[in-house]
Amino acid sequence: KWVKCENCKEILYKENLRNNLSVCPNCGHYFRMHIGRRLEQIIDEGTFVETYENMPETDPIHFDGYLKKIETLKEKTKIQEAVTTGFGEIHGNKVVIAVMDGNFLMGSMGSVVGKITLAIEDAIKEKLPFIIFCVSGGARMQEGMVSLMQMAKTSAAVAKLDDAGLLNITVLTDPTTGGVTASFASLGDIILAEPNALIGFAGPRVIEQTIKQKLPEGFQRSEFLLEHGFIDKIVERKDMKKTLAQILELHKN
Repeated sequence: KWVKCENCKEILYKENLRNNLSVCPNCGHYFRMHIGRRLEQIIDEGTFVETYENMPETDPIHFDGYLKKIETLKEKTKIQEAVTTGFGEIHGNKVVIAVMDGNFLMGSMGSVVGKITLAIEDAIKEKLPFIIFCVSGGARMQEGMVSLMQMAKTSAAVAKLDDAGLLNITVLTDPTTGGVTASFASLGDIILAEPNALIGFAGPRVIEQTIKQKLPEGFQRSEFLLEHGFIDKIVERKDMKKTLAQILELHKN
């Protein structure tokens, strides 16, 4: 099995890429990471307990072929939805974690992805830190208004987490856009990002057309956002677990 790097066009052996945390060994380009692989990398072995799996899908606006597409994606990606939630440990520190996956309808946020709210409520109940890995194209248009409602619902849950004085870490990966950026992704106490991730609300093309101006070089990339104070730190994938563990240690009790 071979895969082509979209950045340097090098043909890579899939297994080598996987062993390198889905980072191109040739040019350092970050490939999207499957939920399972991400959990394997971040959570201590044998400590992950999934929550809210197999939640029933809804089709609120009877969008043509929507439910059939979801079923096909479940088979193809071997995951149930664009987010997986659960309990786990990072270097022995107990956390509630949510991981999004861009391979499932572009990580878009529909009613089932709204279970992020339930995961946050678990964190409040158990007095644990909450960590979410974001990757998304935004709200899921196939669910109409219901998908937009998830923005308010998740943001309200984050406010409760804040009131409870619990730590909320968001990790922005490529791409984090639309309604996800405009809700929980931007509300972390600490916001980390992977290198060169596209992070923004509207896409650069839309912004250029709206303001009729050329955007600065690297606009909406992690490095640009770090410089302008939107994120706190850029963390390479190989250092992510160690960095999260350090933050959790610092915020104990």
